[in-house]
Amino acid sequence: MSLLLTRRRTAAAVLTAALLVPLAACGNDGSDTEKDSAAGAKPSDSAPASGAPAAELTVLAAASLTDVFKEAGAAYEKENPGTKVTFSFAGSQELAAQVKQGAPADALVTADTKTMDGLSAETGTPTVIAKNRLVIAVGEGNPEKVGSLKDLADTKLKVVLAAPEVPVGRYSKQILDAQKIGVKPVSQEPNVRAVLSKVELGEADAGLVYKTDAETAPDKVDAIDIPDAENAVASYPAATLKASKHSEAAAAFVAWLSTPAAQKILQGAGFQQP
Repeated sequence: MSLLLTRRRTAAAVLTAALLVPLAACGNDGSDTEKDSAAGAKPSDSAPASGAPAAELTVLAAASLTDVFKEAGAAYEKENPGTKVTFSFAGSQELAAQVKQGAPADALVTADTKTMDGLSAETGTPTVIAKNRLVIAVGEGNPEKVGSLKDLADTKLKVVLAAPEVPVGRYSKQILDAQKIGVKPVSQEPNVRAVLSKVELGEADAGLVYKTDAETAPDKVDAIDIPDAENAVASYPAATLKASKHSEAAAAFVAWLSTPAAQKILQGAGFQQP
C-alpha cells in the first residue's frame, strides 16, 4: 500500500505540474505585453510623430500658396498622424476681413507683411516663411512679343492687374510707379490667381503675377523675368490666430513651415528662402 500510495502521489504531482505550465506561459505573455506598452515601444496612430497635438486645423492662406500648401499640408499630416489641415485660399485682403469678422480658423499666412501687421491684435508673432518675386505673364509663345515692363504701357496691349488693395496689386503698382510706367489695365482682379486665369484664357495679353504662379501653368503661359533692380520682393509671414481653439497645434504647424522639410517643398515650387 505504501508503494502504491507513493506512485499515486508522484502521478498527481506530474499532472499538476503539466497543468500549471500553460498558465505560467499565459502569465508571462501578459507581463511582457504590459512591459512593452509601459515602455512605449510603439506610439498609437493618434500620437503625432513630431509631438504636435492632434487636431483639425483651418489655415487661411494667400491665393498664391494654393498649390504648394496642398503638398505641404499632405506632408504635415503624414508626419503628424491624427492631424487634419484644411486650407482656405483667397487674396490676403479677403483673409484679413475674414479674421476681423471672427471666421473660425487657427492660423494665417499672407503674401505681405503689411496685411499681417494690420492684424496684430488678432494674431501671434508672425514669422516670414518664404519670399517671392513678380514676373510678366503672357500667353504661351508670347504672341505680343512683350519683353519688359515698359511694353505694358502700349495701349494696344490688354493688360490685367490685381486690385491695388491686394498684395500683388500693390507690388505691381510699386514697380510700375518706380519706373514711371503708366498702365491702364482692362481689369483689376481680387487675387493673383484671377490675374493668371485671365492670361491663361486669352482674355488678357499680359499680367503681373508672382513667379511661382506662372510656374503652375507652364503649358498655357510664359513668364517674362523682371530684373531685380526693377522688381519687388514679396514676403510671406505666418502666424497663429489668438481665437484658435487649437492654439498648441496651430503653433506647431506654423513652426513646421520654417523646418527644412517644409522649406524644401516651398523652394521646390519656386519660392525663395525667407
